[in-house]
Amino acid sequence: MSGTDVGAAGGERLRRWRMVLGGGDADGTGCALTGRDAAMDAALGALYGGGGEAGSRRTSGARSAGLGGSAPNVARWLGDIRTYFPSSVVQVMQRDAIERLGLAALLLEPEMLEAVEPDVHLVGTLLSLNKAMPETTKETARAVVRKVVEQLEKKLAARTRATLTGALDRSARISRPRHHDIDWNRTIQANLKNYLPEYRTVVPERLIGYGRAARSVKKEVILCIDQSGSMAASVVYASVFGAVLASMRSIATRLVVFDTAIVDLTDQLDDPVDVLFGTQLGGGTDINRALAYCQSKITRPADTVVVLISDLYEGGIRNEMLKRVAAMKGAGVEFVTLLALSDEGAPAYDREHAAALAALGAPAFACTPDLFPEVMAAALEKRPLPIP
Repeated sequence: MSGTDVGAAGGERLRRWRMVLGGGDADGTGCALTGRDAAMDAALGALYGGGGEAGSRRTSGARSAGLGGSAPNVARWLGDIRTYFPSSVVQVMQRDAIERLGLAALLLEPEMLEAVEPDVHLVGTLLSLNKAMPETTKETARAVVRKVVEQLEKKLAARTRATLTGALDRSARISRPRHHDIDWNRTIQANLKNYLPEYRTVVPERLIGYGRAARSVKKEVILCIDQSGSMAASVVYASVFGAVLASMRSIATRLVVFDTAIVDLTDQLDDPVDVLFGTQLGGGTDINRALAYCQSKITRPADTVVVLISDLYEGGIRNEMLKRVAAMKGAGVEFVTLLALSDEGAPAYDREHAAALAALGAPAFACTPDLFPEVMAAALEKRPLPIP
């Protein structure tokens, strides 16, 4: 490597360290930023530094910017970070700005919502602000939420329908199928003992076929969703999956959200945006009361799957909650407990309640959106759940 190359590599290292350390006399790099680097550093400093204004352009000195309380400044900063950083980084920075700098109130302004990069976490924040949102902002907020919902549906719907259709077909096999309902692979496997070498064929004494899952309701699914503030991302994903399940004629889907009160949003499942705006994030938790409501709606226990999505921090009657779960399982209901339905990693949850549910044969675990179709398929087929 020539001296010129070594010098260039050293300069690039100093530039990167300067971006990481944030500048000032103490960083020891002696490197000044210009152009695009200076603009990126200013955007980072506005969030992770202190004081000053977003969107300022500095070429040297310590990070000392800030977002202040001005919507125009914040909107300008949101535009800057979308210019300089990829979408995944923008979403993280937006989340940090809302949490670190208390910018939630500014999201009630239409120009702010038009500037943000929509994602699941932003939807959760908007839903928590729903009751305080002025009428001038609500249409813009719905547009932001709809954009995220449509992205999630596009990503999740086809695979979910395919996975669950297969599970329903397998669970609905019949022993006297019509010709076009015969599962030939399983029929041949079951009749291999009847192979006739001279004719090089299998005589099928027993036919195995698929039930006509698409023509009638085969299973019932009840999604029981904790809408306390910590479950925001789970509420978003569960609402999208609820709409997908409701679109399948062979599954009768009910969606119930709860805190200390219960809201049945089943009649809004044709539009998950309506479902989301029907929730009210925050408040207490009464799981026992919610399960009592769900239990009252079960008409075919052996064909019903109840999915409780909650961190299990119960504010109601703990022993009654466990008794209800035991009663449902005893009647033949498949009971699934998800501590979270999101990509956020390991959630905080009540370990004592989780252990008590596991002792009843209803293990509680966190589930990613990608795993959810397999979990539901296993529940519909009454086989062991694919617990991570």
